[in-house]
Amino acid sequence: MKYKYSITAFLFFTLLSCSNNDKKTAENKTETVNENTVTLTDAQIKNAGIQTGKPQFGSMSSILKVNGIVDVPPQNMVSVSFPLGGYLKSTHLLPGMKVSKGQSIAVMEDQDLIQMQQDFLVAKSKVYFLQKEFERQKTLNETKTSSDKIFEQVASEYQMEKVILSSLKEKLLMVGLNPATLTENKISRSISIHSPINGYVSAVNVNIGKYVNPADILFELVNPTDLHLALKVFEKDVPFIQVGQKIKAHLANDPNKTFEAEVILVSKNLDANRSALVHCHFEKAEHELLPGMFLNADVELTNAAAITVPEDAVVRFGDKQYVFIQKTTAQFEMTEIKTGNTANGITEIITGLPNFAQTNLVIKNAYAVLMKMQNKSE
Repeated sequence: MKYKYSITAFLFFTLLSCSNNDKKTAENKTETVNENTVTLTDAQIKNAGIQTGKPQFGSMSSILKVNGIVDVPPQNMVSVSFPLGGYLKSTHLLPGMKVSKGQSIAVMEDQDLIQMQQDFLVAKSKVYFLQKEFERQKTLNETKTSSDKIFEQVASEYQMEKVILSSLKEKLLMVGLNPATLTENKISRSISIHSPINGYVSAVNVNIGKYVNPADILFELVNPTDLHLALKVFEKDVPFIQVGQKIKAHLANDPNKTFEAEVILVSKNLDANRSALVHCHFEKAEHELLPGMFLNADVELTNAAAITVPEDAVVRFGDKQYVFIQKTTAQFEMTEIKTGNTANGITEIITGLPNFAQTNLVIKNAYAVLMKMQNKSE
């Protein structure tokens, strides 16, 4: 009798153990299934405004946001100096002033100016005398009245003095004096410096009475008719930039005021920050822009074929991005993806949706699904 009860008890505990194991296995399966999925009721889907649909395949127009500064080409920036050196006698320039080509912008004076004019007039007189002497000696030499040595000596002196006169002439031209009008009655101790371009003054580095060396920069002038926009573009975005692309730039404090430009040059090297310099030319002269101004810019990238979804379909969780694929009518699975550009409410999907044509996913209010999943996990 006891034996019969023992068998019965053994069978009971065996069945109970199997039942518990099956229950644990079922729980483990449920946890595995529910790890990246969430099931919603019809009411929850309706109340959250969740909508589903398929990704689209088509052209993707995107905007790349970058920043840069207003720049001036080297040929439009002029550093004004005085090759001879001397004292600044007068100037009326202030930073920001407009100047015209040929306008007198300063007056310099120095005793070396007087010496240079004196040397030129003396050399000019010597050349005149030696020219006459050369012609006389040439005539005498032809008649054998004078020796060849005397003729050659005079010819040599005449030639050397012409070289000296020519070099002094170039020095006078360099400092702005006209040798053709220089006489002993017109020697001047001062000279005017003239603006070489039309533009405005960007810097004044001297004051009246200051002595400046030939290497010192007196003024810096800028021609604003050819301003450039120098943009900093990161390495990953450089392949999308091409010559001819249109740019819309705006001031940081006034985004409504835009300046149109066009890409004219893309740098072929990267700086320490792994970015390249992109030069853009403004469509028209923008007189309110100044060199060194900071601008934000939108670059219109070339359209390309891409898989796209509404921006509302992509959720960010942690440091990754996801979409919710519809497995059944009420069940959704969170799937990791990688996105590309986003523009006009549309996001490009680079990886994560291999069978996009057969895939239904949440295209509106995907964050509501994510919140439901997090609440379920808690």
